[in-house]
Order: sequence, then structure tokens, then C-alpha cells
Amino acid sequence: MKIGCHLSSSGGYMAMGQTAVSIGANVFQFFTRNPRGGAAKPVDKADAAAFMDYAAANGIGPILAHAPYTLNAAGAEERVREFAEMTMLDDLKRLELTPGAMYNFHPGSHVGQGAEKGIELISSMLTRILGSFGKVPATTVLLETMAGKGSEVGGRFEEVRAIIDRVEASAPGCALGVCLDTCHVWDAGYDIVNDLDGVLAEFDRVVGLGRLKAIHTNDSMNGLGSHKDRHEKIGKGRIGLDAFRRIVNHPRLRDLPFYLETPCDLQGYKEEIALLKGLRI
Repeated sequence: MKIGCHLSSSGGYMAMGQTAVSIGANVFQFFTRNPRGGAAKPVDKADAAAFMDYAAANGIGPILAHAPYTLNAAGAEERVREFAEMTMLDDLKRLELTPGAMYNFHPGSHVGQGAEKGIELISSMLTRILGSFGKVPATTVLLETMAGKGSEVGGRFEEVRAIIDRVEASAPGCALGVCLDTCHVWDAGYDIVNDLDGVLAEFDRVVGLGRLKAIHTNDSMNGLGSHKDRHEKIGKGRIGLDAFRRIVNHPRLRDLPFYLETPCDLQGYKEEIALLKGLRI
């Protein structure tokens, strides 16, 4: 089972890898920079190279880099969109040091411009960034499914698919993937508790399960269709333990990497990783 959690990147790649192993994880997620700002520490190339060797020896991966929350490709202000493009391009260039990694980002909020305008802005940015490499980047870019809070783009599968279609039409070969967040889709109104098969069938019809590359594994503090996006510890929220038993064993999901983003410290993550491993059949 590929399972891990969000870790602090303050100590570098090797420190994250060693921490992951210490809590029973074989994947992990980290912020590429301050999640509420734009600052990024210089990448230590020697640390990245040492981690790649350590990861290969310990069966770690794929690692998932998470863009900062301040990245909004669908912003109404040009300076906001320029910051998003500059940040993502810089992140992807830095991630060339860790081939095979994935890069997850929140598609963005259209802030009153409308979903169609938001989709246009997001796809245009992705097309420019991916096309600028002159080759297929070493990192797979993932669009995260959202809760549909406020003016978020990505709360419906159709919006995610619309972005993918536009990018792949303009930048052939630069395939995008999707990270499905269990809390977000539940809060968005997809009933993964009572109809997991139906939700996955809809995802397959609209987006394609072949594009699903990762699972953010989070319970929810709120009810179905609440559009709130408040994560809860596994089994302590409205999704519940029985649903996660079905999720981690579902034949269309079980081989994907699961990344916990629950409100836990390291000991809590260690316990949740053991809990989810124990649910596997």
C-alpha cells in the first residue's frame, strides 16, 4: 500500500524521507514553499540526489509537491495571475531534480468572473508553462478536486475535464493528472459514503480514471454538499471509517498513492497510517 502524509520540508528532502520511514510511510507530500506566501528556500542539489538514492533503496515514492495556497491562476488581477505563473514555473524547474515527483495545485478561484473565465485563465497558464519546457517535464502536474467553496474552480468533475482538454489540445504530450480529495468531493456533493461506485463511474465518464494519480485521504467535519472544506481525522468525521475501508480497498483506487492531510501531528499520522493499513484486505 502506498500511503503517507504531509510533512514539513524545512529540513530538506532527506529529512522528509527519513521521517516518512520512521512513521511507516512510503510516500509523502510537502509544500514547495511557504503555503501562505511566495518565499522558497534554495534547493540543495546534493540533498536531492542523496534523497533519490535513499528513496530507491527504501521504496519511497511518488512524492507529491503541493503548490502554495496563494497560487491563483484564475485571479481577476493580472498581478495575481503573474505570481501564480511565476511560482508554478519555478516550482516545476526545481522539481526537475526529483524525477517522478508529482505537483498538486488548487485550480483557482474565479472571484466573480465566472467558471468559464476561470477555466480559460487556468488552462492558458498551464499551456504556457508546460510548453515552455521544450520537452515533457519530469514532474506530472495534478489538478486537485475542490469542495466548491465560494468561487472555486474544480468543484465539479466537468470543470476539471474542461481544463485538461484545453491544455492537452494546445500542449500535446504534456498530460495532466488529477488528485482526488475525499473531503473535497464529499463536501462538493459527491456521495462517496453511500455510492462510491457511482461517484467513480461518474469520474471515469467525465474525466477518466486513467488520469487519477493520487488520493488526498481526509475525513470531513461537514455534511454532504456543504461546500465547506474542513478536514477531519480519519473516522472522526462525516465520511467515517467504513467508507475509508471501501476507499482503500476499491479495485480502482487501491494501487494509487494515498496522502493524509488530516489535522494530526507526526504521532497522529503514524497512527492513521497504521489504521488505514489495517483496513486493507
